[in-house]
Amino acid sequence: MISPSVHIRPEQPADAEAIAAIMNCPGVVAGTLQLPWTPSEQWRERMAQRPAGTHSLVAELDGRVVGTLGLHVETRPRRNHTGSIGMAVHDQARGRGVGTALMVAVIELSDRWLNLRRLELTVYVDNAPAIHLYQRFGFEIEGTARDYAFRDGAFVDAYSMARINATSR
Repeated sequence: MISPSVHIRPEQPADAEAIAAIMNCPGVVAGTLQLPWTPSEQWRERMAQRPAGTHSLVAELDGRVVGTLGLHVETRPRRNHTGSIGMAVHDQARGRGVGTALMVAVIELSDRWLNLRRLELTVYVDNAPAIHLYQRFGFEIEGTARDYAFRDGAFVDAYSMARINATSR
């Protein structure tokens, strides 16, 4: 269920501090490829150098930025029907509809405005809440990447998941 107090909007340069706070949460670090203790300045630089085809959204809960989602649309001609997404929700905002609101927004953008046929993502196999969320939105596991990343002293596997929009032209 989407909380009526979750507001989705485009990312702004002023969001760098809040995004750094999100990305430095222990749960976010454990669920992404981010390293802990990344300074806000690095996020400001990354935000300023976003590649073409990138759409960046944030989620506000009670007026505070607590979630972020990036959609990168492939620019190569034979893959320009595809977008890949990455998402993070502040540890203190989990279970409050933030991830759901971000997924609703990115699927609306993908399906109704960008006419993408395929959305892709990668998720660690032990991130059951995220996997469940993605499956609710039609994502299916397409494969397992063994020893995909090194996290907290051990290698972890990840699923490749995708959602096909059968109504795209």
